[in-house]
Amino acid sequence: MSKKKVGLPPLDWLRVFEAAGRLGGFSAAAREFGLTQAAVSQRIGNLEAWLGRTLFVREARGVSLTVEGESYLPLVQDSLQALERNTEDLFGKAPRELRVAGLSSNIHALVLPSLIRFQARRPEVRVMTDSVARRSSLAEEPTWLQIRYGRGAWPGRDAELIAPEVLVPMAAPDVAWGAPLINLRGERPGWSDWANKTGHEDVPPSKVSFDSMEHALTAACQGLGVVLGSVPLADAHLREGRLHRMGLPELETKDGYWLTWPEERAKSKNQRALIMDFLRALRG
Repeated sequence: MSKKKVGLPPLDWLRVFEAAGRLGGFSAAAREFGLTQAAVSQRIGNLEAWLGRTLFVREARGVSLTVEGESYLPLVQDSLQALERNTEDLFGKAPRELRVAGLSSNIHALVLPSLIRFQARRPEVRVMTDSVARRSSLAEEPTWLQIRYGRGAWPGRDAELIAPEVLVPMAAPDVAWGAPLINLRGERPGWSDWANKTGHEDVPPSKVSFDSMEHALTAACQGLGVVLGSVPLADAHLREGRLHRMGLPELETKDGYWLTWPEERAKSKNQRALIMDFLRALRG
């Protein structure tokens, strides 16, 4: 294939090439742009003729990038993303909506108390929440801004710590140490871990067991016993007097509550500023 042109190829051809390379085929690129497969093939053929290089190997079972195509793809992607980001920074409007997903307990305990602070900063922004039933569901959740529990390391995602997880024995005001324990199943350290770390041997027996911190805290508020409660999630209960700390040692963990988003979704100045304002509100 002989080289026909020099300089920058038409943007439309580059966008179609990027989609075909990223999605692994002409058909997928055609669906993304609402084109026919023949139209995609024509644009890529034009690009190859312009460059004088073959970018895709055409085979009966589909297409694959050539070595030169694999080298060119990240350069095109970086350039298109930079153009989009700079255009948004110069001409884009400030975002008018913020949508965040998380476990129901995290939305209730972390997002709701922060909304007044966030609205004071961003009165023009509408906030929407999406609750998920299980932590594992967040990986498939289409809402890209999420609150997650863990250690802040999720491949392909940026994360900012909202609050570290600290566990403390707590109960309703009229419940004293020696009352039955409320057990919580899951990833968090439990009463046996707390006893081992603090040296307590007189740990009362457990009468009820939950798989949700939200349910365990609610049970403690109702006087059912003593919970090894999450300080960030129990903040409202503690401030309003529904729960009180027992005066016993707390248990710090390596986990925490994080605001996370895909790396590519916070490239523009406006989007980053919105996320940071929301994070400040969450942190109080």
